[in-house]
Amino acid sequence: MNVAILFSGGKDSTMALYYALKEKEDVKYLLSMKSVNEESYMFHVPNIHVTDLLAEALDIPIISAVTPGVKEEELEDLKREFEKLKSLGVEAIYTGALYSVYQKSRIEKLGSEVGLKIVSPYWHVDELEYMREIVSLGFKVIICGVAAWGLD
Repeated sequence: MNVAILFSGGKDSTMALYYALKEKEDVKYLLSMKSVNEESYMFHVPNIHVTDLLAEALDIPIISAVTPGVKEEELEDLKREFEKLKSLGVEAIYTGALYSVYQKSRIEKLGSEVGLKIVSPYWHVDELEYMREIVSLGFKVIICGVAAWGLD
C-alpha cells in the first residue's frame, strides 16, 4: 500500500515509520507539520526543523507545511496536506499516536473525510515494553522536550 508518515522526527513518528517499513509498506512521503505555535495541541514542535535533514538521510521525499498552530484551526492545514497526499496516490497515513485521544480522533476524522486510512501501530502500547523495544532495536533517543503532566 502507498503510505505517508505524519513525521515530526520524534521517537514515536520514527517508530511509526520503522513499523511501516517493517510491514513492507511503500512509504512514498513523510509529512511534517511545522507549527509556529510552540504550544500546539496537535503537532510535535521540538526540533521539527530537522525533519528535512532526516528525510534526506532516509531518502524519502518530504512534504513540509507550516501552520500557525491555532487550536482546531490547524486541522484545516493538516486536511489540505492530506488532500495533497491523496492526490499523489497515498492510501494511508501512519502516525506515532500513543495515547492522545485528542490527536488521534482528529487525525482519524480528517482521514475519513479525505478517504485515507489512518494507522497508529503503537496505539495504547505498554509504555515500558515500547521503550524496551526502541532500545533493543538500537535506536538512540535524545530527550529534547517534555510535555507531560507532573513534569516541568
